[in-house]
Amino acid sequence: MLKLESVEIFYGAIQAVRGVSLEVRAGEVVAIIGANGAGKSTLLKGIAGLEPLRGGKVLIDGKDASSIPAHKRVGLGVALSPEGRGVFPDQSVMDNLLLGAYQKKYDEATLSKKLKQAFELFPRLQERQEQLSGTLSGGEQQMLAMARAMMSEPRLLLLDEPSLGLAPLIILDIFRAIATMREFGLTILLVEQMATQALAAADRAYVLETGRITLQGSGAELLNNAQVRAAYLGAH
Repeated sequence: MLKLESVEIFYGAIQAVRGVSLEVRAGEVVAIIGANGAGKSTLLKGIAGLEPLRGGKVLIDGKDASSIPAHKRVGLGVALSPEGRGVFPDQSVMDNLLLGAYQKKYDEATLSKKLKQAFELFPRLQERQEQLSGTLSGGEQQMLAMARAMMSEPRLLLLDEPSLGLAPLIILDIFRAIATMREFGLTILLVEQMATQALAAADRAYVLETGRITLQGSGAELLNNAQVRAAYLGAH
């Protein structure tokens, strides 16, 4: 579904992503782990069309999407739940969800069905649907960011640091939701600093260090890799 070929991304004169090649097959959960500043979020923005490529290609379903603008990549079935959540704070929960569906132009019955799915995935959002998003807790905002991305009916969901800054119990809720999304048949590319949870949830994973892929394998293989355990899992 997604293939990156030697992708390079710069911030000004600084190269953040250095010749990254990877693939995500339909129905998989693939994780990218790495330290702060490794280029993980930049890579997701490049896939979503929010950062221009200096080199390489982003292929979606085999089609070169490298020069397709971000809003049109949504039409190709790609949605991003960004780092830091990015909810519209002065809009209600419901309005945020409706904005997620904006491009799709659903009829009333389909829109109602999509909202029902969002509320089944995150019941707390239904309770707070009229509440301003800026008044939600961090965990609730993360749920909203993920549900909003789901409203565009993506086939490939890019999740950027969904556990960032959240309490342990909320993190469990978020990863349960990721497992449920996978059961819906969604393909997920997950960037996450909570490496243990990410690798446990992933079919396959990549380690990104200073903009380069340095290791790859199944989630289980990387969980048990001594180098990964020492660097990211707090094991020695």
